[in-house]
Amino acid sequence: MDKERLKELLRNRGLKMTAQRRLVLETVASHPGEHLTAEEIYGLVKNQYPDIGLATVYRAVQVLVDLQVIDKVSFDDGLARYELSCQADGGRHHHHHAICQNCGRVFSFEEDLLEALEQAVFAATGFRVTDHEVKLYGYCKTCSNQTKKSETEEIN
Repeated sequence: MDKERLKELLRNRGLKMTAQRRLVLETVASHPGEHLTAEEIYGLVKNQYPDIGLATVYRAVQVLVDLQVIDKVSFDDGLARYELSCQADGGRHHHHHAICQNCGRVFSFEEDLLEALEQAVFAATGFRVTDHEVKLYGYCKTCSNQTKKSETEEIN
């Protein structure tokens, strides 16, 4: 998202572009594929802006979430995580996540396989889907291979 568009979104809400908001957004944008907590964002921003406080980062993150510039995601681990919104770059849907139940790694994928389902829902009910979120739970390749190896060793 370019700075002018962000300034316009903020201005429309009666808010100003602050250095803190800009740095929080730049930090999230410069870590694609990562799902940063507010504390992680704080640690990264603090390197460039030592006077910033954690509460300021939390407020900046909330403003950016409200503006749909960044997304708040949960992987059911009790932590709120943040990533750049697909809508910030003109995309329609969020990308999706596959979460390993053993090691906790999160894999993002962009394929939008639900278009046909959305169309079927609309045809059947008139409900127009504007967004969705998919989280798949299972085991990553490494953990699956370790499980297979352990099972093979137990048999022998």
